[in-house]
Amino acid sequence: MRVTVERAALLRSLGHVHRVVERRNTIPILSNVLLRATEAGLQLKATDLDIEVTETVPADVSDPGATTVPAHVLHDIVRKLPDGAQVSLETGGESGQMTIRSGRSRFALGALPEGDFPDLAAGELPHSFEIQAADLKRLIDKTQFAISTEETRYYLNGIYLHTIEVEGALKMRAVATDGHRLARVEMDAPAGSQGMPGIIVPRKAVAEIQKLVDDGGESVAIDLSPAKIRLRFAGVTLISKLIDGTFPDYQRVIPSGNDKRLTVERESFARAVDRVSTISSERGRAVKLGLQEGRLALSVNNPDSGSATEELDVDYEAAGLDIGFNARYLLDITAQLEGDTALFKLADPGSPTLIQDREGAPALYVLMPMRV
Repeated sequence: MRVTVERAALLRSLGHVHRVVERRNTIPILSNVLLRATEAGLQLKATDLDIEVTETVPADVSDPGATTVPAHVLHDIVRKLPDGAQVSLETGGESGQMTIRSGRSRFALGALPEGDFPDLAAGELPHSFEIQAADLKRLIDKTQFAISTEETRYYLNGIYLHTIEVEGALKMRAVATDGHRLARVEMDAPAGSQGMPGIIVPRKAVAEIQKLVDDGGESVAIDLSPAKIRLRFAGVTLISKLIDGTFPDYQRVIPSGNDKRLTVERESFARAVDRVSTISSERGRAVKLGLQEGRLALSVNNPDSGSATEELDVDYEAAGLDIGFNARYLLDITAQLEGDTALFKLADPGSPTLIQDREGAPALYVLMPMRV
C-alpha cells in the first residue's frame, strides 16, 4: 500500500474514528484503525465491537492495499505534524510495519493484517428515513444529560427514540431518565419513520452521534432494525448495536394533575440556585424552595459549612409549599430551557414536578423532589 493524503483531512477523519477505540484493550486488533487505500481514496474504520465508524478521505493512491495500525498513536503522530503537511503512508514486504513520512519526519508503526479486523456487519435494516441534522442534534442535546450511568439498570443507559401519535399528528420522541429526572423532547416525525420500532441508543453511541452531527452536513440518513442503527453523515458512517431491553413506561411518571403553577425568570432563578448551592454538601446538593404568593425563597442548610438564602419575585398564586430538589439537577434542566421563563407545575413535597418553557412546549422535564 502506498498513499499520500493531506494532514488536515487525515487528522479530521482520525478524530472521528479514533474516539471509538478504547485505550485499554485485551484484543490487540481492537486498538487499531483499519486503513484501506482504493481508487475512491483512503478509508478509515474503527470499532469496539458495539460501535463502528467508517470514513473515506480524498487521497493520492499509487498502490492500493490495506493494513491496521494503533489508532491513538497514529492520531497523535498526525496531530503533531505541521499544518499543511502531506502525509505518506506505506506498507511493503513482510516487515509487518507501516511507514509514515512527512517532510523530514519518518515513523514506523507495528501493523496487524487487515484480515484480523472485525466487521460489525449491519445486517438487514428495514426502516429508513432522513432527519435534519439540526433536529437530531436537538433531540440528543435536550435529553442526553438525563441518561442513567447505573449499569444494573442497563435499559436506562441510553436515549429511547420512538414515534407516537399525539392529537392525530405523528411525532418522534426522544426520552431519557435516570430515575431522579426525566427528559422528553418531541418533533414532527420525519417522512418514512412511521412504523419504526422503539429503540434505545446507547450512551457511547449518543456521544459519538452528537460530535458527528456538529461536524456533518445538513441531513442524516438513518437505517435501523430492533438490534442495530446506521447513521450516514456527510462522508461518515456510524453503525451501533442498540440496547437489548425494554424502556419503562415513561408516560406513567409524567404527572398530569399538578395544579400549583410557578413561573420564574429562568436566568435569575438559575443564578440564585447556583449561588445558594455553594453552601450545600457535595453528597446532598439539596436546595429548598419555599413558595408563598408572589415570592420564592431559596435556602440551603449545611451543618458543616453554614446556610444560605435568597428571595425572588415570582408568578405564584397557589397555597404555600416547601419542596426540595437536587441543585445540580435543577441547573441541568434550566440550562436546557430556551425561553426567558420557566414554568413549574407542582403538587406536594413528595410528588414529581413538571418543568417546561411554557405550556405545550416540545421539551418537557420531570424532576423528583428531595427531602430537606
